Amino acid sequence: MTPPRTQQIPVVVLAGFLGSGKTTLLNHLLRNRAGTRIGVIVNDFGSIEIDAMTVAGQVGSTVSLGNGCLCCAVDASELDTFLETLTRPSARLDVIVIEASGLAEPQELVRMLLASENPHILYGGLVEVVDAAEFDATRERHPEIDRHLAVADLVVLNKTDRVGEAEQDRLRERVVELSGPAAVIPAVHGRIDPELLFDPALRPDGEEKVRQLTFEDLLREEAGHAHEDHLHAAYESADFTSDTPMDPRRFMAFLDSRPEGLYRIKGFADFGAGDRDNKYALHAVGRFLRFVPQPWARGEQRLTQLVMIGAGIDAGALRDGLTACRAEPLENPDAARAPADTPDAERSMWGVLRYVRQEPDTEDVPVDVQQAAVEA
Repeated sequence: MTPPRTQQIPVVVLAGFLGSGKTTLLNHLLRNRAGTRIGVIVNDFGSIEIDAMTVAGQVGSTVSLGNGCLCCAVDASELDTFLETLTRPSARLDVIVIEASGLAEPQELVRMLLASENPHILYGGLVEVVDAAEFDATRERHPEIDRHLAVADLVVLNKTDRVGEAEQDRLRERVVELSGPAAVIPAVHGRIDPELLFDPALRPDGEEKVRQLTFEDLLREEAGHAHEDHLHAAYESADFTSDTPMDPRRFMAFLDSRPEGLYRIKGFADFGAGDRDNKYALHAVGRFLRFVPQPWARGEQRLTQLVMIGAGIDAGALRDGLTACRAEPLENPDAARAPADTPDAERSMWGVLRYVRQEPDTEDVPVDVQQAAVEA
């Protein structure tokens, strides 16, 4: 099995009705990107202000935000064209955020991403921003918000400072009912931890140290991290490490039944006899799941290492569930070094291989969990 030849850039869809705070959240991400280079695609025809730069009706244009980030204003029909532009190696981007129009159907953007043949992108989740103070009124004007919440991977309940504690609890319960397994995160002024959406970029030594001071740095210095230090309190994370290979069937059963509020899973899985040549990089966001096989390096310790991120999750229960997914110890240790050529070993990997993206010249295309949910 040949691993994908290109590094994939996660693409996050940021949606929400007018006034929910999408642009405020996006500006927050740009100001607190921690060296991550963000590509922004604005799917709108109005006037969108991103920091000090205004993109006014410039559909089909790309502008630099001056900090390694780029912004494009596009028609949805041009999405693939601009994704191709932003995923070129010369752009050197780490993540792409699509800010959907306040009247857009976010599931259509999700369908386009999942159907895209661009090998450089990876679906990064649908984030729906909700105005807590205007939620009931918004549902009256736009009943389709229920449908949007039903396909969201992460819901940001924004402007919670404008409602009382009891009202916030009521709204959260209602949003949870509508959004199902999605994680629900409260926020004020769109301030969420960027690590919910993407990992901080790891730059070559010295690259970020020698750059000029940016607007982002000045804002951080001025704020003194006063309001950013507590962002992680809105969610929890749990890690899991095992030097015993995972049983593919048990592991897939765990993933299929992952609890509500578990938003992201990332890391590597060792399936032992299922595939002795490769470890499997795991990318799960909401209902979406993808495995990428990568050859074990010579002398590399064979471990399963996972990090799980979500809201209201039980870290202990998740670790216990993963512990129960470990393969049974072999009575014959020498068998652990034998080729995985038995029919049962091959069959055990079928569930995993369903979520391995195939090369363009292969016949089968995997069906993603998120795509199935969107089409339901």
